[in-house]
Formats: sequence, structure tokens, C-alpha cells
Amino acid sequence: MTLTQLEIFSRVAELRGFTLAAQRLGISQSAVSHAMKSLEQELGIELLRRHQSHVELSDIGEQLLLRARAMLGLANTLRQEAADARGMKTGTLRIGSFGPTSSIRLLPKILQRFRQAHPGIEVHIDEGPDRQVIQWLEERRIDVGFVVLPEERFDTFALLEDQMVALLPRGHQLAAQSALRLKDLCDDPFVLTEAGSAELVSRLFMAARLQPNIRYRCSQLISTLDTVSRGDAITIVAASSLPDDVSAGYEKRPLLPAVKRQVGLAVLDQRQASPAALAFIKLATTVSQQ
Repeated sequence: MTLTQLEIFSRVAELRGFTLAAQRLGISQSAVSHAMKSLEQELGIELLRRHQSHVELSDIGEQLLLRARAMLGLANTLRQEAADARGMKTGTLRIGSFGPTSSIRLLPKILQRFRQAHPGIEVHIDEGPDRQVIQWLEERRIDVGFVVLPEERFDTFALLEDQMVALLPRGHQLAAQSALRLKDLCDDPFVLTEAGSAELVSRLFMAARLQPNIRYRCSQLISTLDTVSRGDAITIVAASSLPDDVSAGYEKRPLLPAVKRQVGLAVLDQRQASPAALAFIKLATTVSQQ
């Protein structure tokens, strides 16, 4: 069993196909097929079920995938520690990001400084909803991820605090109020954005024993803002996720009582994090305080 075989296995499982995995890895499809066949023969089990258009993991394949990713993560940490001893001139850092707050407000400035300090580190960024980033962390697909805090499953580092605000179409009757309670937002059609704080918004209503009238679910914040601007729904979002557009077709109001949101970085285990991940976290903490 080799790390190359485990890397190929991980890519095939992630992309559900030999062709896509080969393209991502930059090798031939026959090399991918040969590596998977050799690995299955060595282990004496079927890791994948082959179908005409895709492959899927067997039950034991699902279990071993987590082990394989753990081994690949540790191998990457070893390489990073060796690179760190040489001045961290090479290596790879995989980052998970969600929504405008992390992808637009935080990440660009941090990345700019990180690349200046460590130009030889290859950075990979995956974007998805906040719950997706958490899943990627648990599955070791990424080394470090932006998350909404608190998040007790990981080692975390706070970067930014902002407030949740209600968004209303221009001219909405609730806009006459300077601040809004959750109960004020339960009658109108509600759009839930899954780009960054869907879990937090849902928990707010549950804690208050209230049920918003959810009519829309949007995976992108821009779709949520468009839905509100058209007058189709109201919503709650984080203030830092909003674009600096004074001509937007919506109005924002603070919540009463105020609801704060913290965004930070998370790693599965700080003790096993690679030097590149730790360097990124240290730099991110410094940049966020400036």
C-alpha cells in the first residue's frame, strides 16, 4: 500500500469517477484503474462499486476512506514539518471558506500576506456552505476552515465579530421600526440563505420557540439579496456579508436584542496541524486585529 494509491482512492471517492480523478491528478485513467485494482487486491476487499457512469464506495470503502484521508493528512504534516525545517519553501495548504464574510472580507487580505511570506506553499481553496466546510474538516479534505463560532468539535481561533441584521424590501412596513424582534419576522415570507449562517439563524428561531415562514432557500447570498430586493421575502443575514452598495433594493435593521456572530478558523487538531496551517492561522489572527 502506498500513499499514491491512497491519494488516488481519495480522489476517486470524492469525484465518483475514474476519469475525473485522473484529470484532477494529471495521470491517465488506466493508471487510476490499475492503482485501485492493486489496492483492492492487496486489501482483499471491494472498495468501490463500478457502474456505467460512475463509481460509489462500498460500505467498507466508506470506513477506510476516513482512515486513508487521516493517513494522507499526517503524511502532508510530515512533509510540511520537513519543509518548515528548510524554511517552509514548499508544501500544500487546503482551505475551506464560506460566504462573503470569509471569502471576500477576510480571505483575500490574509492570502496576500501569506503568499508574500510563503511563496512556495501551494494554496487550494474550496468554497461551500458553512456546514459543508465543517464536513470537509471532519473528513480531512481541508487543513483549515472558516467557521461560525462557537464550534466545539475543533480547535478554533476567533477572527471577526459582527451582528446579525434583518433585511427588508425598500418601503416594507417593518422598515418604520428602528430595530426588529424575531417575532416581527415570522409572518412575512422568509428566505433562508445557506451561504454562511443558516444554522445560526435556525437556532435563533428555535431558541425563541418561533417559526419563520420559510418560502425560499438560497445557496448563494446574491440570490437571497435579489429575493429581498424584489419584495418577495425578508431575511436575517450577517452585517459583514453585505456588499457596500448604498443603492441596494433592501433596508437593514438591527435585531432586538442584538445578536452577535463570530467567525474564526478551525482545525481538526491543532497538535497535528501542518506548519503551513499553523502559519496561516497565526497570520490570519494578526491581520484580523489590524
